[in-house]
Amino acid sequence: MVIFMLVAAPIAMLNELNQIAVLQLLSGADYLKVFSVEQLQAGAYLFLRLHAQGLNIAQIFWGLWLFPMGYLVFKSGFLPKILGILLMIGCFGYVIQSIAAFLGTNISLIFLTSWGELLFLAWLLIKGVKVAEWEQAAGSA
Repeated sequence: MVIFMLVAAPIAMLNELNQIAVLQLLSGADYLKVFSVEQLQAGAYLFLRLHAQGLNIAQIFWGLWLFPMGYLVFKSGFLPKILGILLMIGCFGYVIQSIAAFLGTNISLIFLTSWGELLFLAWLLIKGVKVAEWEQAAGSA
């Protein structure tokens, strides 16, 4: 799980350079006067498209880390098993959406990917873990 996030974070951070490149191209700096307006706009569009593709690459790893996380939630006993199942479903949603984007199909599986993460976050913020079972497991370890 940690390895997937250690791969995804640098990809996502480096991908933001594409956004900075767009800002640089459209900044109106003097050194850009050698390019026509159409060339600058085409370059900006290219970097915006590269940013979208970089997000698709990072999204694969964002999805893959959800499967072990969901499995741990499912097996823990401290949280509802349905949260673990929804997180694992979210894993497949992210991966399928990314692969489809690389194949040229633009599908949105946000209804699959986001429910597990949102409900997991809400559960931890509102309800928390079962403290008695947590302390019992910690005491037996």
